[in-house]
Amino acid sequence: MEHTPNGILLVDKAEGWTSHDVVAKARRALGTRKVGHAGTLDPMATGLLMLGAGPATRLLTHLVGLDKTYTATVRLGQATVTDDREGDVLSAAPAGWIAQLAADPAPLGAAAAALTGPIEQAPSAVSAIKVDGKRAYDRVRAGETVTLKKRPVTIHELTLGTPALRVIPAGDGETREVLDVEVTVRCSSGTYVRAIARDLGEALGVGGHLTALRRTRVGPFGVEDAISTETLAAAALGADALRSPAEIASALFPAIALTGAQEIDLGHGKRFELDEGQCADTHLAAAIAPSGRLVGLVEVKRGRVRVVTNFPAVPATDRVEEKPE
Repeated sequence: MEHTPNGILLVDKAEGWTSHDVVAKARRALGTRKVGHAGTLDPMATGLLMLGAGPATRLLTHLVGLDKTYTATVRLGQATVTDDREGDVLSAAPAGWIAQLAADPAPLGAAAAALTGPIEQAPSAVSAIKVDGKRAYDRVRAGETVTLKKRPVTIHELTLGTPALRVIPAGDGETREVLDVEVTVRCSSGTYVRAIARDLGEALGVGGHLTALRRTRVGPFGVEDAISTETLAAAALGADALRSPAEIASALFPAIALTGAQEIDLGHGKRFELDEGQCADTHLAAAIAPSGRLVGLVEVKRGRVRVVTNFPAVPATDRVEEKPE
């Protein structure tokens, strides 16, 4: 007899895997179908993907909106259909422009500064956003020209590494100069890093796209604490692979250490007054039982607690192995 899987799983997604692939492997490894993720990564991208299993999937909505940190390689000198290396080249920089930019990268720094802070960003045309009921990427693949409306995002940090001038094949035995720049991006949820590469290239008049993308952090959680997709695919996972709901919620919100009586009241959905000094007023707090279990997410207003999301105790159950899909 084992406990139903209940927690958050941090996975370092490998290139070539879809987010759905990771969820499917997690379902098999954990022996449950109740697995979801907090924000997709493109197959080309690598890095941190956060999954929820069992009742802990209720926390995913709070993970989706967290700030993200990425490292990426921006290639200046070519624009592509997809704003990354997987799309056909749309345009290339005029001869000599890339060498000039490599010699004097000041305009690059100015373009990056203009994209930092609260901005209006047009998402990449190859995205899952629906246009008249159809995914934008499906319209692009069908040969349509798609221009998505700009939306507010915040680029908290856009740090540039030293640009590297490269010469790449351009077809028919010709070569072309491009400028590869390693960047670090810390941004709000909903930001498209591919669009940053595109906009940098457009601002400089040379075109730009991504050749590599890695997500290193989601809020307070880092990829260094994640398991690899190879580990996920190779073995059944025990409960120790999951971060407990209480641990995750306490990293996101103020924590309230409940008394035994308060745990019972909260489990029944009752409102109650906190003891003096137990927790300041807050929109969301993690209510933790004496056993260390997350009882719920609550609102504290004028010292009075109201349940926002309950997390009932998980009973033991027989482990059910997943059938291959």
